Amino acid sequence: MIDYLSVTELSGSYVSQEQIERFCNRYYWAGKYCYNKDVLEVACGTGQGLGYLSKIARSLNAGDYSEKILEIAQEHYGNRITLRQFDAQNMPYEDNSLDVIVLFEAIYYLPSVEKFISECRRVLRGGGKVLITTANKDLYDFNPSPYSYKYYGVVELEELFIKHGFTVEFYGNTPVGKLSLRQKFFRPIKKWAVKFSLVPKTLGGKKIIKRLIFGRLVKMPHEIDEELIPYVEPEKIPSTEPDRKFKVIYCTATLSKD
Repeated sequence: MIDYLSVTELSGSYVSQEQIERFCNRYYWAGKYCYNKDVLEVACGTGQGLGYLSKIARSLNAGDYSEKILEIAQEHYGNRITLRQFDAQNMPYEDNSLDVIVLFEAIYYLPSVEKFISECRRVLRGGGKVLITTANKDLYDFNPSPYSYKYYGVVELEELFIKHGFTVEFYGNTPVGKLSLRQKFFRPIKKWAVKFSLVPKTLGGKKIIKRLIFGRLVKMPHEIDEELIPYVEPEKIPSTEPDRKFKVIYCTATLSKD
């Protein structure tokens, strides 16, 4: 059994301010699609975004593959939100029962993304949406998680979803052109470290590197709200070629109503 605790941004752990901003922005973005909808968050982790989504959605369910990670979320939310342990490739929900499925920073941990998309197609109603955010594998200094199976850029994601009857739009968040001078300085060093497998594999091991690159670290909150940071709208990007401009890719896949 893989220990996802070591690679998950747990509530209460120390992270960079940029990570907080990226975390909040993806939920603020998702909120636009979740208003008065029946929503499921898959691979919800310790659930920092669940409280925010629950205030917007008509109904909200959530789950994760890791029982230990879910226990942390359950301890915070109690009976406020229904949490279940399940595999994203085999969701315990009825056909045509949901409007929105959220999967943030976890698609690369799925052994079969094809199975996940098939499950999305099964449980979504016509016109339903799958919302995905993922680290951009097409950047030259990209560093994959040690437990990942495969990363998908805009080109690959569009191909996968179109094959299953979805239309797809893509957006970028955290432009590399606006990174701090310190981050820009460390990017080629990071590329070299990735090439020679010198980057620590766990979040704990990466903490020292984060302090070097980002400076002071802050605690990941147990629950975000709409006032934690100012929302930055993601920029629409094409899917005709790999993106090289943004650290994070957002994907909105909409199921045909037929």
